[in-house]
Amino acid sequence: MAEAARNLVCVGAQPLAVTDCLNFGNPQDPEVMWQFKECVRGIADACRAFRTPVTGGNVSFYNEGPRGAVDPTPVIGMVGLIEGGAEPLTAGFKDEGDAVILLGETREELGGSEYLAVVHKRKAGRPPRVDLAGESALHALMLTLAAQGWLKSAHDCSEGGLAVALAECCLMEPSHLIGALLQLCPSHAAPRIRDDALLFGESAGRIVISCQRYHVERVEHLAARHKVPMAVVGRVGGARLRIDSWIDAPVDELSDAWRSALPKALGAVG
Repeated sequence: MAEAARNLVCVGAQPLAVTDCLNFGNPQDPEVMWQFKECVRGIADACRAFRTPVTGGNVSFYNEGPRGAVDPTPVIGMVGLIEGGAEPLTAGFKDEGDAVILLGETREELGGSEYLAVVHKRKAGRPPRVDLAGESALHALMLTLAAQGWLKSAHDCSEGGLAVALAECCLMEPSHLIGALLQLCPSHAAPRIRDDALLFGESAGRIVISCQRYHVERVEHLAARHKVPMAVVGRVGGARLRIDSWIDAPVDELSDAWRSALPKALGAVG
């Protein structure tokens, strides 16, 4: 729910309503029924916080195979509205010299992450906690910034964490690949956070935005008014993605790897 709403405010749209598709195993299994109950409760809590009614949806039970039940899989579709016919924001970085800003707080949360699953082959840990009041404040801030016309781009942090979100911002427009020089200083992260958690943890409630440098002070003022943590983490430019001393790669190579991943995976399956 929070990620769906974040995706809408990243294009400048006010979240309005929700449809859902809830996929679970055998409801006669107490653990599966508990998963379903908690899922519905979580969706209801978020709907009240975001003022987004559920207008329809469906539930699918008995999704099981020889290895057991599927992971609990709630699918959320959310619709929003961009007021005044304004053009939607896009996720890709635009121009040399633009400031890159992180909205929201990074915590040491690696449970349930893609990093843990892909790199360490583990599906474990407590998922990142979601602060619905903080998410609502972030949404309000984003809609205000979009309405002011100060933003060049906006992209939410989700699967893969901050490093993946920053890379995607460099790659979103195939005809306009552009790099960035970034420093993930402690001002936007919990004290003594692990390097892998800083790069790949999937803390909720974060959005990467870019803007012209003379708009940074205005963004900072509005972020403080909405009580949303904010940090300038770098600038757009060049042909490489550089993140501190950890990552330094040409964006064209990153683009090739990203865009060819699905065909390669399907070819391997075939």
